[in-house]
Amino acid sequence: MTTFDYDYIVIGSGFGGSVSACRLSEKGYRVLVVEQGRRWTPENLPPSNWRIARYLWKPLLGLHGFLSMRLFRHALILHGNAVGGGSITYAQTLLVPPDSVWRDGNWAGLEDWQRVMPQHYTTAKKMLGVTQNQRPAAADSTLRDMAVATGVGDSFYYTDVGVFFGNDADTPGSDYPDPYFDGKGPRRNSCIACGGCMVGCRYNAKNTLDKNYLYFAEQQGAKVLAETRVVDVRPAGNSTDGSDGYTVSTVDAFARLGGTRRNFTAKSVVFAASSLGTQGLLFQLKDQGSLPNISDDLGNRVRTNSESILGVRYPGAEQDLSKGIAIGSGIHIDAHTHIEAVRYPDGSNLLSSLFTVLTGGQPGVTRIAYWLLAILRLLITRPVSGLRSLLPWRFSRETVILLVMQTLDGHINMRWKRRWYWPFSKQLCSEGDPIPTFIPEANRFAQKAAEATGGIALSSLSEIAFNVPTTAHCMGGCAMADNPEHGVIDAQNRVFNYQNLYVVDGSMLSANLGVNPSLTITALAERAMSFIPPKTVSADAGETVDDHHA
Repeated sequence: MTTFDYDYIVIGSGFGGSVSACRLSEKGYRVLVVEQGRRWTPENLPPSNWRIARYLWKPLLGLHGFLSMRLFRHALILHGNAVGGGSITYAQTLLVPPDSVWRDGNWAGLEDWQRVMPQHYTTAKKMLGVTQNQRPAAADSTLRDMAVATGVGDSFYYTDVGVFFGNDADTPGSDYPDPYFDGKGPRRNSCIACGGCMVGCRYNAKNTLDKNYLYFAEQQGAKVLAETRVVDVRPAGNSTDGSDGYTVSTVDAFARLGGTRRNFTAKSVVFAASSLGTQGLLFQLKDQGSLPNISDDLGNRVRTNSESILGVRYPGAEQDLSKGIAIGSGIHIDAHTHIEAVRYPDGSNLLSSLFTVLTGGQPGVTRIAYWLLAILRLLITRPVSGLRSLLPWRFSRETVILLVMQTLDGHINMRWKRRWYWPFSKQLCSEGDPIPTFIPEANRFAQKAAEATGGIALSSLSEIAFNVPTTAHCMGGCAMADNPEHGVIDAQNRVFNYQNLYVVDGSMLSANLGVNPSLTITALAERAMSFIPPKTVSADAGETVDDHHA
């Protein structure tokens, strides 16, 4: 009999990892969750995103926050690192994508998705406490005015979100016993509409994963090892395919010189470290010979929701556009293009550095010339408000950020190689055809909306300076497929060529969703865990029996 430290080791505690930990521990398995980020509480959350040491994630620079910003040749990608994954910093917008996404990409035909997925979406919505926004505010009214002015007023809607709003008759911020799980979950407070969702909810209203899936995983015996980074996963014993289990090696995530290794053994391993995290780790393990038989399709078809981030600023506005919830409303400007109104809390103006005046032109060097002309035109025609629109002061109070997403397909590929400026180690690098750095129909909308509502339209500076779009929704890279020539995992999230090895996170997504992906990752994780049977024990030796192999 082989004795393991754990039945399952889950790498990452975001939506895929927390669902996996919850359902596996519920089925009786001994589960360890390894998370490189910190555990956040109201006491240690940053007061604003200007506190970059507690907001941004870059351990080598001493930044131990929860938002990572990674610049690739094809995109600037934002993602979370924390106990609870991206749920700590995301805008808790939980939308079901259009049915068309199941007919696109590698997963088309692997399952009767439109029949199977609704039940998993229902479970995910219940666990995440999905409800319609009940704190509409000035930014939402402004987006509605924009929609009406541009002829798409009928498409306006209030978002479905994972926020606890409490009873209408009670004062916002009131304390309640657990409202979701028959009193078995943590106490909650109702939302006060401070706009601080993406800097970390300090008021116990946001339905982060540590209040549902991860909370119950720990209640059921799962152990969470925070501030710990996985550096190796290799088959244990004499097997090369993982049939004898795995040894997982970790180090302190904040150690500057490598740190002391700790080894853990498990029968099975679940990779759930986010799309970028899982791709990077699997590339490293394949390259160093720990998991050499990972499919060569790894890193292919990474999608970004074909996003663009624009904005409209109202210098000197009396209305405080920072109030409400992070994303409270949305519109559709055409069949493929979806726009949401985004906000940060008053005083959290750090991301103003990502914006400048709306700029058209063609992608490339010439667009910088268009940008300089746009600034000059703005300062000539509106000198005072134009200058104020370019400064960080009052940015969150005066700006409606427009998150643009499309269902139109487009992708890049990730590769593992040495960059010319850092030859000492290999890193994830993007390659392939450039992603469009601006969406003409979205630019036209922003311009018309600004003119109709008295604002100044804004572009993302990364699109102009680096010719890359900004996205918070990196997806794919470990696609589902019917064979390892076309994907990394099968239709049950099992890694090809290995036993007892799974990928359950955003890297499994195989199409541009056109909406925020968190709910779909959660629902697909529920589906993946439904294939794993409850733990049983053999009568003779107490050995764990789990016949679910790849």
